Amino acid sequence: MTAVLEIAGLVRRFGGLTATDNVSLTVMPGEIHALIGPNGAGKSTLINQICGELRPDAGAVRLMGRDITAATVPERVALGLGRTFQVTSLLDEMTVRANIGMAVAAREGRTFRLWDRLAGRASVWAEADALLRGTALEPRAAVVVRDLSHGEKKQLELLVALARRPAVLLLDEPMAGLGHAESQEMIGRLAEVGRTTPMLLVEHDMDAVFALATRVSVLVYGRIIAQGSPDAIRNDPAVREAYLGAEDELA
Repeated sequence: MTAVLEIAGLVRRFGGLTATDNVSLTVMPGEIHALIGPNGAGKSTLINQICGELRPDAGAVRLMGRDITAATVPERVALGLGRTFQVTSLLDEMTVRANIGMAVAAREGRTFRLWDRLAGRASVWAEADALLRGTALEPRAAVVVRDLSHGEKKQLELLVALARRPAVLLLDEPMAGLGHAESQEMIGRLAEVGRTTPMLLVEHDMDAVFALATRVSVLVYGRIIAQGSPDAIRNDPAVREAYLGAEDELA
């Protein structure tokens, strides 16, 4: 089975610091692969290389078997790499529905300058409404984004990413800033999305990681020190040591 996303031997140096040290991992079809690690482990540097915001010094990134190491951020998105952000990135002056509609339109190669014409495109809005249907945001479709709660913005960003029909979805701390009830709602939503869309989940919330992940990689000081099932990672002595003995965090 071919990996949907393959990171092969990525290296990134900043002067004398090796922030990403020969990192390799894969995301397979049907998989939610979680990437965890303590603060300063190099997760953000790795994410930025996968997304194209940083160029690696060595190694390769492949999407659906295609080498995208030299591809730009927009090219990677067009090829099927979806992303949500630790800090939400939305169109604050537009409604929930319009944000999703713009993502659908962008996937079709349309631009903001065509917004007036897009307003009459039934297919765009039919797809936006289909993505909203049955979610907690459906009754909030006409609300302007700036008036949403933090948790609602996180949910909307996921829908915007899905509107682009990604081949694989990179989730950058989707639980960040959420309360317990919002986190549980997000876990349920991600579990549902994961049935059809493979994911690389970067997350500090261990409850979410162990509830969602089919496989876990642990990054410490720029290196992958362990990979395996959630149970194997939970009981790995090297992982526990990396988390400074914080056994409650991995319990």
